[in-house]
Amino acid sequence: MAFETRDDAKLSPVSNTLLRWYDQNARVLPWRVGPDARKRGVKPDPYRVWLSEIMLQQTTVATVRPRFDLFLGQWPSVSDLADAPRDDVLAAWAGLGYYARARNLHACAQAIASEHDGIFPDTEDGLRELPGIGAYTAAAIAAIAFDRPCAVVDGNVERVVSRLFAIDTPLPLAKKEIGTRTAEIWPDARSGDFAQSLMDLGATICRPRAPACNACPITDNCKASKAPSPERYPVKPPKRKKPIRRGVAFALFNGRGDILLERRPEKGLLGGMLGLPGTRWEPTLMNKEAGAPTTVDWAQAGKITHVFTHFRLELDVYRARAPKGFRKPSTMVWMKPDEAKLPTVMRKAVEVLAL
Repeated sequence: MAFETRDDAKLSPVSNTLLRWYDQNARVLPWRVGPDARKRGVKPDPYRVWLSEIMLQQTTVATVRPRFDLFLGQWPSVSDLADAPRDDVLAAWAGLGYYARARNLHACAQAIASEHDGIFPDTEDGLRELPGIGAYTAAAIAAIAFDRPCAVVDGNVERVVSRLFAIDTPLPLAKKEIGTRTAEIWPDARSGDFAQSLMDLGATICRPRAPACNACPITDNCKASKAPSPERYPVKPPKRKKPIRRGVAFALFNGRGDILLERRPEKGLLGGMLGLPGTRWEPTLMNKEAGAPTTVDWAQAGKITHVFTHFRLELDVYRARAPKGFRKPSTMVWMKPDEAKLPTVMRKAVEVLAL
């Protein structure tokens, strides 16, 4: 379907200019239908749009691009993903972090397959009823996949708009004003292209540091570009030092070289993933033996650090051979270390054992 033709006067100066810029400068991304293809009537695949939006949360395009292709190679459609064992989906997600996204991804695919006949809802309200789809993701899918006039505000858009209007209110208090200002410049037509034009502008020109204001198509409209330091926008609160948590991980081996792994609880950090048994991660390590799967002489193998979003983890890693007659708990499995699809922090812990 061709896009509705609109007079320039019906677009804001910013949206008109940005859409023209996007037509010439759109990034080529594996999940995107570019502006030329859109004008020829090629429609975006909601499955690819949804998958990319979930993957890109808290993750860079450079990291997601190869993983997106691998994921699609395993599960080309939402029905294929719905039919996949959840453990396979979690394993494919290893290294991308924020594993609740993978659990919700699988649950969402099953909901679409079972409750919507494999067809994505095409409105914000309908999308928000699905597992793992919040306000931002619903708006992004509705705009990009279905061209709904939904204002989409991700990190790039937040930066562009806060500079465009020189919003001095610090984050996160500024989010409401940024959303209001974004809606003011949002066009009724080509909503998906406009969302992606803002994202591309933020990623390539209106960068967090050293924004290329001289190359920006909307610099004449931008209040921050006339200020001494446009990179001060969006205004951020003082950065707080990440707290430190400490813990112990135990690597128990059997005579075949298998390592004992436990399934973490469904809710919480790394929920549903396999990992080494161990203590709780707390500011102060109280009793390192509390998380050991058996009583044995443990030898310290090393120590790792891993930075999560809200804290820094220091993890001591101990190893031992399973004692004669040891029977593993039902919640644990024996597995070869190089065959286990582990989250990054656990993979770091296992790598210490080989040193």
